[in-house]
Amino acid sequence: MFVLSAIVSRYRFPFLLFVISLISIIVFSDSITYAQVGSGLNLLDTNHLERVLGSPKNNNIKSSSVVDSVKKVILDNGLTVLLKKVDIAPVVTVQMWYKVGSRNEEPGVNGITHQLEHMMFNGTKDRPVQFGRLFSALGSDSNAFTSFDQTVYYSTAQSNRLEALLTLEADRMQNVKINHKDLEKEKRVVISELQGYENSPEYRLNRAVMKAAFPEHPYGLPIGGTKEDVKKFSVDKLQNYYKNLYSPDNAVLVIVGDLDTAKTLNDVRKIFGNIPRLVSKPKVLETQEKQYSLLTINPLSSDTHNSSTNSLSPKNPIILREIGSAGLLQFVYPLPDAKHPDVPALDVMDYILTEGRNSRLYKSLIESGVATDINGSASNLIEKGWYELSVTASSKVDLRKIDRMIERTIATIAKKGVTQEEIDRAKAQLEAAVILDNRDITSQGMQLGNDQLITGNYNYTEDYLTAVRQITTQDIQSVVRKYLRPELKTAGFFEPINSPKQAEANQEKLKKDFSTLPSEKFSQKGKVDIKDIAKYLPPLDAAIVSVAKDLPEEWQLPNGLQVLMLRDRSTPTVTLSGYIRAGMEFDPEDKAGLASLVAENLISGTKTKSASKLAKILDDRGADLDFQAYRQGVRIQGNSLADDLPVLMKVLGDVVQNSTFPRKEIQLSRQQALTALKQELNDPSEVAKRVFSRAIYPKKHPLQVFPTPESLKKIKPRDVREFKQKYYRPDAVVLVILGDFDVEKIRTLIAEEFGNWEVKGKAPIPEYPAAAKLNGIVRFNPIVPGKAQSITYMGNTTINRHDPQYYAGVILNQILGGDTLSSRLGSEIRDRQGLTYGIYSNFLARKNFGTFLIEIQTSPEDASQAIDSSRKLLSEIHKKGVSEEEVKATKQTLISNYNVALANPDYLAYKILKHNVYGLDRSELQTYTEKINAVSLSQVNKAARELLNPDKIVVVTAGPSKTTDGENHNIQ
Repeated sequence: MFVLSAIVSRYRFPFLLFVISLISIIVFSDSITYAQVGSGLNLLDTNHLERVLGSPKNNNIKSSSVVDSVKKVILDNGLTVLLKKVDIAPVVTVQMWYKVGSRNEEPGVNGITHQLEHMMFNGTKDRPVQFGRLFSALGSDSNAFTSFDQTVYYSTAQSNRLEALLTLEADRMQNVKINHKDLEKEKRVVISELQGYENSPEYRLNRAVMKAAFPEHPYGLPIGGTKEDVKKFSVDKLQNYYKNLYSPDNAVLVIVGDLDTAKTLNDVRKIFGNIPRLVSKPKVLETQEKQYSLLTINPLSSDTHNSSTNSLSPKNPIILREIGSAGLLQFVYPLPDAKHPDVPALDVMDYILTEGRNSRLYKSLIESGVATDINGSASNLIEKGWYELSVTASSKVDLRKIDRMIERTIATIAKKGVTQEEIDRAKAQLEAAVILDNRDITSQGMQLGNDQLITGNYNYTEDYLTAVRQITTQDIQSVVRKYLRPELKTAGFFEPINSPKQAEANQEKLKKDFSTLPSEKFSQKGKVDIKDIAKYLPPLDAAIVSVAKDLPEEWQLPNGLQVLMLRDRSTPTVTLSGYIRAGMEFDPEDKAGLASLVAENLISGTKTKSASKLAKILDDRGADLDFQAYRQGVRIQGNSLADDLPVLMKVLGDVVQNSTFPRKEIQLSRQQALTALKQELNDPSEVAKRVFSRAIYPKKHPLQVFPTPESLKKIKPRDVREFKQKYYRPDAVVLVILGDFDVEKIRTLIAEEFGNWEVKGKAPIPEYPAAAKLNGIVRFNPIVPGKAQSITYMGNTTINRHDPQYYAGVILNQILGGDTLSSRLGSEIRDRQGLTYGIYSNFLARKNFGTFLIEIQTSPEDASQAIDSSRKLLSEIHKKGVSEEEVKATKQTLISNYNVALANPDYLAYKILKHNVYGLDRSELQTYTEKINAVSLSQVNKAARELLNPDKIVVVTAGPSKTTDGENHNIQ
């Protein structure tokens, strides 16, 4: 359950892309943390989470893969139902979209929509059990989010669970129980979530800017609410809100996947048809009577940006001077609603301004060195919209200078327009994005649901793309003149401070804002046993079974480069996933950060092409190619439409063999790395990770090495070139290609592009010294001032990926803390005690080492209790083990989750790559579920005794004040 700050109307929420980004971190990074959706991340700037890919020659591609075969039905009670049959895998997604969001709120009840979303998981009259446990028992990937215009509940599972998923959604549409005890507990959870957001300067600045931009409209309110309002929510208020808004005539049910359309529709009528619609439309749903000046925008003359006679004048920026690390700028310009005819041009404008190396603001801000990051997004919702620009400033750069540079860039477009080349590139990217973003069924459901709820037309994307194809250079100039006028802008500056007095004052304010949480004594009783879960489940069609996947073809060039290929013609796209054994494990301690600088600059120029030229080749075809260094390797990630795979491969071959690392690009990357490092050292999670890693691994272990300002400044261009020459070699490369391609043609292409890459000497092998066993509990308490929430990591070293206990460990972890809503840790620390919004555990079993950890986010004053309760639960499982029923149910959950995930091509490619990198046979793709099924109860309990050591762990709590008995720690 989480807050989404905006849903872009033309696309579905890019949820799966966010998941895949987490997967990359889990597999390749040095990160000791394990995150899942719903862990409390605020997903701002949704446009730039999306992988926008395309090709100019595909300008006539339509979004038929999204809207073809969709059946729309409106039941007698008003429920809108969208059904779409997709045969790519035996998987189905069920999504309930309610037309209620923070748009329906006002000061005093801000956050009630989000609070109700939380309550929807607390059980119903007939099923008084955490619904997360029910969905988990069904093997479903389920969660929910709240946004400005909607609240969405989604579940993706194997298709033989479809009727059960529908039954659960119908039950909580009408029968959710809201009582005092559950509400008080869930208030604490929500406030914990809000504290997590408050840790982010970007969030605090955005909240202030949106409030100023929309002073009289709910869009200016924070979606998650405020602590003051949350504390005042009563049972009666929540029940009334639920009764008035959660009704079939205010909802859209989306079902996509492997289904029988006629049968499913009959099931929907049977399950939902008797739920009554609202007798009368509640006041909260009526259109706002007051007309806000925001939408009364009158285009000025063509020389608006040069006029000195405007009656309006630019507003003074909002300035936040708080503890932080980097200067930030956020600008908000008012826009019209989603159905306005200017929306397509505004989206094309955004790409021209901010997308990629050839965008206007990248060239203006990043290449000049005044900023390290720039993002833009045009959000168009039910009632209105806004264009947002976010910039991270380089160190010691005056934010007003950046403000002026942005205004000059915008003014240039207003005066001189844009080129046809820029228009064509942006249009191609937008168009191909629809195809690439809808390769999995969850994403297709999100697209349909969002379009239907925001615009009333599930076919909206088709009309949108038709309009995009007709955009001209004059249209871009027109919308810039009309909407990006200085006097319409609301600007916010975040100016980080280091003043001890100011820091202390800000910290006292945070304590005042978040210290007094709702208090309730929660009963020690009421724990739901796994045996009881079965009686609350709807009737099930059949047991979950493994789904066979074709194995990839594997071959190797004479120089050692490995290739795995798997054809998938379900969409005209290709996913490229790769790995280079040149990660941060090879960083010299005095030059930590070197591997990352090399990876980030591979595409900064080759012997024959500049960085701009390389970017143009990819962008003009909508292809995407990224490199990122993690602890044990460099991840290659690329996507393209099928016809553009040769272009993608040629660019990859060029940059990994012929990169030149221009001095200017290295300097810019180092500046960006220094700014990013400052931000990391101001993030409790990153600080805790560093301290935790250094505490459990010996000094010469690769996990002891982290970048510092000093190490980054020592890196010279020569170091970058020498590192590349030493570690980038063909026998250190693995490529996975998944999608629609001709196998023989790609074989020939790879041989041509990589066959002449020479191997010299033996490949370097990193050293991973064994970690010493802990003799007790070691505590650390690094202080990160200016934060509202603490992050705790607790754990120790454990098994690697090849250990025979690995599969038993997977099952054990899922029971312990694999999912906040259904695990023992989640049930105890979150659901019963209400101490945290997110708690997870994981066995991070790598190729050469392994780490067990529990991650908890809490209020500072709750950290000790959460730690003690977690240790107590660890001790209980360590001594008593788990039950046969838990193991059996968990196997079903893991197998279903695995089958569902493999239906996503990005995840499938990642799995194929991971198995190769970890030295596993390619058949692991098929045998993994068999190995999970073969684990016995005794093996799981043996793992509990041997792998869980509650009295021999490291506990690190990073946050705003001392919360444990641990010592402070130097975070650098």
